[in-house]
Formats: sequence, structure tokens, C-alpha cells
Amino acid sequence: MSCYYRRLVADGDAQVFASTDHTRSNWTPEIQHGSPPLALLTKVIEEQLAPGMRIGRLTLDILGAIPVTDLQVRARVERPGNRIALLSAEMSADRPVARVTAWALAASDTADAATDRYPPLVEGPTAPMELHWKDAGGYIDSVQWRPQEQPSAGAAVYWMSPDVGLVDDEPTTALQRLTMVVDSANGVGAAIDPQKFSYMNTDTTVHLHRLPVGSDFALRARGSIGPDGVGVTTAEIFDRDGFVGTSAQALLVQRR
Repeated sequence: MSCYYRRLVADGDAQVFASTDHTRSNWTPEIQHGSPPLALLTKVIEEQLAPGMRIGRLTLDILGAIPVTDLQVRARVERPGNRIALLSAEMSADRPVARVTAWALAASDTADAATDRYPPLVEGPTAPMELHWKDAGGYIDSVQWRPQEQPSAGAAVYWMSPDVGLVDDEPTTALQRLTMVVDSANGVGAAIDPQKFSYMNTDTTVHLHRLPVGSDFALRARGSIGPDGVGVTTAEIFDRDGFVGTSAQALLVQRR
């Protein structure tokens, strides 16, 4: 089965994974796209969750260029608790390259009070792929990209579905499948010409008012660029059942 990572023999307290070509970034093939590392670190965090807890917020911090190589991953519970807990996972390749922190919250029945900020998005006809790096290969080829013909609420909308697994043929949760695509909001909501500028995100933060379901996800994303080389991309996240949560990314913007 095609996947982002292959599990290798553990090294002490570290899980070890070999990166496949599907992780390669659209910016340069020597480094990884942000979504596969976010998904892998989410997986090892989910494996640490206590019963009855679920993730309400994930933050990926990219600590340096993530090489396409063998990686060591360690997870820990930073702040244990029965109602609120903070967990983290770190990825290393001779040095730390990525870290995810997650707030886990105790689940309870609030179905009678549930509200959605936005109505569901309905997928329409697929428009031509307009991403500048649509032929970059690597990670781009691991996802079904379905841009929508009409903007929604003034923002670009892409429906996406991962086409590969995360780790070998190990089970993948819906949250992990979402994290396999959510870092792409930066590209979906691009507000600047990628032939003139690079705009790499330093992080991705995802807030979830409910857990996602299925394998199909939509990002309604928009970017904004400041006057001093810094930008922000924000997005609303949807699955087939409706609104799931939001994401935000800080951007380093540099003239080519």
C-alpha cells in the first residue's frame, strides 16, 4: 500500500519511520510538505490519549527543514488531567525538525446545545487545478484536489481526499486523514503570485469543535500579506457533514 511513512525498528523510546516520496514538498523535493509530519505526530499523540478524551486543538511548529529521510518520533503527556490534558510529539532527524502540541478535552454529551458557525459546504463541479505547483509530484500526487468553480464567502474552496495511507497499512483515523491535507490551506488560499514570491508557513494550528468524519474534506481558505514580509492564512474546515473547525498559519513571505 502507498503511504507517507514506513515503520522501522524502534530506537529506545523513539519510534522510527522511513519517509517515502509521497512526503516531498512542492517547494523543493529535498524537504517534506507540512501535512505528512502533522499527520504522523497526530497519530502518535492519539495513541497516548486517555479513554474519554478527544483533541480540541493541534498546533504544528516547523522547527527547520524536514528532510525526506528516516525520522525519530517521541510522544509525551506534558500536562496530565482527567478533563484537560496537554500532549506533545516531536520529530527529529539528527536535530528536532517538527513538534505538535495538542489540547485534549474530556468528551461529554452536549448534542442538545450543538451549533455550527457555518452551513455545510456542498461539493460542486471541479474546476481546473490552478495551484502553481500542480505538477510538482511528491505530496501533490498523494491527494485528490477538487477546486470549486465558485468562491465561497470571498475565499477559495478546495475539496481534498488523501489517496495514500499514513503508516504502512496501519489504521488511520478521520482526524489523521484531515491532518494529511489541512496544511495545504496556505496554497489553497494563496494571496500572492508564487512565481514572484515564496510564502512558506512556519506553523499550522487547527481548532476542532467536533471531530471530523470520513475521508473528504474542504478548506475554505484565504491569505493576507503584510507590508513587512509576514502573512497569515486562515481557513474554515468542512467534512461531508458540515463545519468542523478552523485553521491558521503564519507565513514567511520572500521575494524570489
